[in-house]
Amino acid sequence: MAMILVTGGCGFIGRHVVEELLDNGYEVRVLDALIDQVHGDAETALPEAAEIMRGDVRDKTAVERALLGADGVIHLAAEVGVGQSMYEIARYVGGNDLGTAVLLEAMIGRRPKRVVVASSMSVYGEGRYETADGAQLDLVRRRGDQIKAGQWNLRGADGKVLRPLATDEEKPVDLASIYALTKYAQEKQVLIFGEAYGVEAVALRLFNVFGAGQALSNPYTGVLANFASRLANGQPPMIFEDGEQRRDFVHVRDVARAFRLALEKPNAPGHVINIGSGQAYTIAEVATLLADAMGVPEIRPEIMNKARSGDIRNCFADIAKARELLGFEPRFKLENALGPFADWVRHTGAIDRGAEMKRQLEERGLVS
Repeated sequence: MAMILVTGGCGFIGRHVVEELLDNGYEVRVLDALIDQVHGDAETALPEAAEIMRGDVRDKTAVERALLGADGVIHLAAEVGVGQSMYEIARYVGGNDLGTAVLLEAMIGRRPKRVVVASSMSVYGEGRYETADGAQLDLVRRRGDQIKAGQWNLRGADGKVLRPLATDEEKPVDLASIYALTKYAQEKQVLIFGEAYGVEAVALRLFNVFGAGQALSNPYTGVLANFASRLANGQPPMIFEDGEQRRDFVHVRDVARAFRLALEKPNAPGHVINIGSGQAYTIAEVATLLADAMGVPEIRPEIMNKARSGDIRNCFADIAKARELLGFEPRFKLENALGPFADWVRHTGAIDRGAEMKRQLEERGLVS
């Protein structure tokens, strides 16, 4: 029976990955620092069959102990949050990039045959677009003066609004936040290491992950958890820009299955692979769907008409590569999975820290 080390295995995604691995016959060891921002109000219990070691992935001694006897590694440990990364820069670079470096150094000469790292759709910046005449554009950005003027949509040289397309892995990266920079560095470190040392390496670029178990009182966690926390406290979800920006929401159980498949499939090593639902939703639509699911349809979202530094307009996944290399097919759709998520939120409770997050960003000039 293969033994897999899961760094960050007590986190939201990590707990589902651990359950997926145990259900499919693996032994699992978890290394997790259990930081307060993530675990302050979240469930951290794992199945008894999982071995848990508390430790920071930047601690070489802790990592070396955790790697003893491991046949493979799923590396999830990371600081998460685009907005927060723009002012807690050292924390994000240290936790994500240094932490990955320490893990890889500790793997030299050891047993793991494959490592799968969690990357992020944030590395793309804006997704793919096409012009009115069908020409595809890979690298487009909004100018600061356009954003300040409330011109949210991207436009071509002719002034016409560009149409967003599903984004595949061939699109060049365009790093718009410190968080995106650290996630790209993580995936490149892992792939370079794998090539040099003959370790099979895979990077999964995750889109917006949702499901039961998110840290509802952490305002820098996923947008759905943030909205749910506001709604559970009778407050409207705060939506930056005009709410028409589009994202891809993928269920955490689908993500967990993707990590297992990335450990197992023979053609996965050496690749970066999108993991999403392949569907696009506007943020305002998501907030309305969630309010309905939580039984508070009268609470309408608060449209801020302001933008956060580092945010992009549209990005949703082309998952053809995941289908080809992993045999991955999403089993959950957002509109069909919000009921169970809402039930979980009602029974969990949450402290709303959305206003605090907004204040911290505004004080640093990161909202315009």
